[in-house]
Amino acid sequence: MDTIASLFSFITTPVSWVIVQFHSLYGAIFGPDSGWAWGLSIVSLVVLIRICLIPLFVKQIKATRGMQALQPKMKAIQERYKNDKQRQSEEMMKLYKETGTNPLSSCLPILAQSPFFFALYHVLSAIANGQTIGVINQSLLESARQAHIFGAPLAAKFTDSAEKAASLGASITDVRIVTAVMIVMMSLSQFYTQRQLMQKNVDLSVKTPFMQQQKMLMYIFPLIFAVMGINFPVGVLVYWLTTNVWTMGQQMYVINQNPTPGSKAQDQYLTRLLKHVTTHGDVKGRGKKKIVATIVAKGPDRNDNERKFIVALTKQGLAAQADGSVIRSAEATADSDAASGGAAKRQQPKRQSKSQRQTPPKPSSKK
Repeated sequence: MDTIASLFSFITTPVSWVIVQFHSLYGAIFGPDSGWAWGLSIVSLVVLIRICLIPLFVKQIKATRGMQALQPKMKAIQERYKNDKQRQSEEMMKLYKETGTNPLSSCLPILAQSPFFFALYHVLSAIANGQTIGVINQSLLESARQAHIFGAPLAAKFTDSAEKAASLGASITDVRIVTAVMIVMMSLSQFYTQRQLMQKNVDLSVKTPFMQQQKMLMYIFPLIFAVMGINFPVGVLVYWLTTNVWTMGQQMYVINQNPTPGSKAQDQYLTRLLKHVTTHGDVKGRGKKKIVATIVAKGPDRNDNERKFIVALTKQGLAAQADGSVIRSAEATADSDAASGGAAKRQQPKRQSKSQRQTPPKPSSKK
């Protein structure tokens, strides 16, 4: 881990500078040697980085949905060229090019965040070893070494010896309890985030190897975090736990506001939208109108959730329009009449046959 972290030493100065700036702010509130001052500085570093990565997160969502939509075609290519791996790869690359999909886009936020993660690890390792690094001078180094989070030093690790923990002013028991709790929380938050994605925001009508891979990752990633976590300093655990919580909250927002078509989350969203429409008589909000407009534009290609939504609107006497608005069915009929000329066509009398015209009408009997 130290070797990998040293590869990103070029970014340690910017990372340490950001931490020091936040520390000067929180130090004025909690005290410069407080664990809260240093811990909140790391949390603020995460928030700053994740805000900067929001455009990449949006791109990741689009890429993930694009990959989900391509799964049936990818499966067909795999079955068609199962004995020719080279041709299979060529057809896959051709499919990606035609659809403008990049499989690596779903990994962009993690890849972009990695240098900051390893740079922070490098900074905290230097603090643990009593070395100045970046803009952290000797006085800041001593302050950081005195900072404790729930009794565990910022630079302590689960695998540290009792002597190492004592040199940082803590007991090995406190260090291991705090790091173990944080590792469990970190793994559980990762598991819940992936589980939430699989249960709610995946198109359940498409069964592909991609879904099986995602299901495997739901169990593998938390295990990886648990194994690697014992080698992370407390400060790095704070960083990773914070970024996991951010990811979980960010994903919950996306699932609730812009779910994947065909997913359970979309069914729940359209149920809420139907209730909203029947209450207000119209669609309020640009985002909601965009979703309704997309459903209308799909026509016969709508999935089951979208067809159910349109049918439910019709039963309520409502009709979705191309611009995303919703009007009463009577209004829709009136608009159709106006577009066809503004008046209903006069009903023509039924044409009589030749025999009917020649037969005289029967005289009416009067009493």
